[in-house]
Amino acid sequence: MSAPPLKKPTVTEREARQVAEAAREQDWRKPSFAKELFLGRFRLDLVHPHPVPSAEAVRRGEAFLAKLRDFCETQVDAARIEREARIPDEVVRGLKELGALGMKIDPKYGGLGLTQVYYNKALALVGSVSPAVGVLLSAHQSIGVPQPLKMFGTPEQKQKFLPRCATTDISAFLLTEPDVGSDPARLATSAVPDGDDYVLDGVKLWTTNGVVADLLVVMARVPRSEGHRGGITAFVVESDSPGITVENRNAFMGLRGIENGVTRFHQVRVPAANRVGPEGAGLKIALTTLNTGRLSLPASCVAAGKWCLKIAREWSAAREQWGKPIAHHEAVGAKISFIAATTFALEAVLDLSSQMSDEDRNDIRIEGALAKLFASEMGWRMADELVQIRGGRGFETAESLAARGEKAVPAEQVLRDLRINRIFEGSTEIMHLLIAREAVDAHLSVAGDLIDPDKSLQDKAKAGANAGVFYAKWLPKLVAGPGQLPSSYAEFKHAGVDLSPHLRHVERHARKLARSTFYAMSRWQGRMETKQGFLGRIVDIGAELFAMSAACVRAELLRSRGENGREAYQLADVFCRQSRIRVDELFARLWHNTDELDRKVVKGVMAGAYEWLEQGIVDPSGDGPWIADAAPGPSDRENVHRPIR
Repeated sequence: MSAPPLKKPTVTEREARQVAEAAREQDWRKPSFAKELFLGRFRLDLVHPHPVPSAEAVRRGEAFLAKLRDFCETQVDAARIEREARIPDEVVRGLKELGALGMKIDPKYGGLGLTQVYYNKALALVGSVSPAVGVLLSAHQSIGVPQPLKMFGTPEQKQKFLPRCATTDISAFLLTEPDVGSDPARLATSAVPDGDDYVLDGVKLWTTNGVVADLLVVMARVPRSEGHRGGITAFVVESDSPGITVENRNAFMGLRGIENGVTRFHQVRVPAANRVGPEGAGLKIALTTLNTGRLSLPASCVAAGKWCLKIAREWSAAREQWGKPIAHHEAVGAKISFIAATTFALEAVLDLSSQMSDEDRNDIRIEGALAKLFASEMGWRMADELVQIRGGRGFETAESLAARGEKAVPAEQVLRDLRINRIFEGSTEIMHLLIAREAVDAHLSVAGDLIDPDKSLQDKAKAGANAGVFYAKWLPKLVAGPGQLPSSYAEFKHAGVDLSPHLRHVERHARKLARSTFYAMSRWQGRMETKQGFLGRIVDIGAELFAMSAACVRAELLRSRGENGREAYQLADVFCRQSRIRVDELFARLWHNTDELDRKVVKGVMAGAYEWLEQGIVDPSGDGPWIADAAPGPSDRENVHRPIR
């Protein structure tokens, strides 16, 4: 007899944290540059000399990029996609014929087998002409069916689904629900065992590619019953299965061409053979998939930075004010310098993280998350600065500019398109918490039981002894290091530019970052997890230190190859100087901030103490609930699913 359908889970904050903690990768089997950085250890040897792809990987990657560039230049009409809010079917069919659906899939399954480095270069190229097309390909391969099957699928599942994903079938990843975002413990979609099948019921929101997908990766909760351990579980689901309805194609402020929808499952039968991994492993599969999948977002940000730099350079040379090009006015010049230096750093972070992923000798879970976090925030800032440089023309649409006879520059569109990156695949706030948890993992491993209220006195005593041993060895190493020696990193001085002071800065401030984290844990102990402002600044400092390291290492790589080395050194130098200013500010704000006052104001706002401040306006919002009803059951809406053949 099958288990009864699940009721919507009601969980406490502690239970929610336990679910998230259980889904983490618990062990560190490989070295991690970023993890060491947060522990105060600047392991430059893990990233320098900069790792490089093999000659064969370069040959295959460059050959595909040449074909893809020709396709983008001749077959993709970005203005049409923006105007019609849809990628033409012929463009999608062309991408299929080109093999773009299978960039990351092994050739034995019909894919191209590109490395992560060249996959990201391809996404950047496509995203530069149309971010919506970039999202289509990224959602399909970075988090859709191919990636989880590559890592966790059985040989039979790979043979069955990967050839389809490489050539004809678009895939989507379905985790979010109308009332469930970054808190998966409340996941309500159920998968009830019934013989050799599971029966799925529930509603999924913001299913990127869901409107046109042929295959779905669905996260659903299996109830615990005899013979079933239960828990959040991953399934590959055929999108044309009876009982699946795409109820709405969502529209957004940017990325207007993406096929993002609301998908309802009602009594959908899925063969047990389509379950990916064991029951209860779904969330871990999702998070592990995202470790590498997140690198696709920095790729789009790098592309945007390159385009912003091109437009800023060309426009600032053509536009004159007060007798000279606006680029020669300091206020505008500072913005151009920021865009150029930051684009260089973002590409350095992306390429370094991607190459480390390809080599698989380092654990890059923190590097990938830092790359996503840093690129999404800085990419948005670069686009905002471009709009400011363009002035009124930056606020005007490309269509309007063309209509009155000027160059159709879609600056405002890029700003709109990039905004979602600060939310996609983990919002900035969630990324802060996720990275912070990994950054303090070593501390919690040795001292976590000391602050766990559920642990016995015996456990706490044992933890105290272990912590004493760990900190007796660790803390003295945070006092001094190579960053205090003027001769350290001397090999980074070339072409009249000296990057060694920046690397010494990274080394010193990595130790300072570790000391600050230790002081905070000593001060707040069990309340540390509630200090989200502090944790966010800790993570942002780590991101800046990682970016500085990547920029210097990339500059030296380019110099050693004779590829614009002088200019690379100049850009790395400027970026590091700008970054160091931000780091100093973040360190100051660790202990001098308005966090406590902010909490008091929030309590007042939520209690209605400031409702008088809201007077004098008219709210133009429409009627309806804040969160749509997602009760399971049959759909009463038209199915807008439209597979592309």
